Amino acid sequence: MAKREFKKQRVEQNDGFDKKMLEIRRVVKVVKGGRTLRFSALVVVGDKKGRVGMGLGKAAEVPVAIDKATKAAKKNLITVPVVDGTVPHDTIGKYSTSSVVILPGKKGSGIIAGGAARAVFELAGYSDITSKIHGSTNKINAVKATLNGLKGMRTREQVAALRGKPVEEI
Repeated sequence: MAKREFKKQRVEQNDGFDKKMLEIRRVVKVVKGGRTLRFSALVVVGDKKGRVGMGLGKAAEVPVAIDKATKAAKKNLITVPVVDGTVPHDTIGKYSTSSVVILPGKKGSGIIAGGAARAVFELAGYSDITSKIHGSTNKINAVKATLNGLKGMRTREQVAALRGKPVEEI
């Protein structure tokens, strides 16, 4: 009998999502025998049509951590309202000590946002938006605060449907 060898192949599926790796951290656990080194990855994925998600992954090697984070991000997708390339109204997203003020932008102003929030807005499909991060600018907390702010957004049509009124009254 001849031995058969099966090689694991990584197949990259093109499912319409773009991904951005925001951060890779070296994390160390001190144990009796010394230190164990691992890596933590923060990834944001989006389809630029109103769906965006974030994921964290930890592993002994960087590529494995990125793959885990990407899978986690695809599981945690949320749908956000995009109205003419911007958000429908002002809002504040909070997570831990980070808070992100999200404001609609004027046509042609572009994405005016810092660091982690910019990646979320680009992958969600916004083209004109303004935001400011207050408090902690830790990338994980900033991304979670941005997503919390976007989760609470509602369009005029959604508010009208909830109230049972026509859109013109709102």
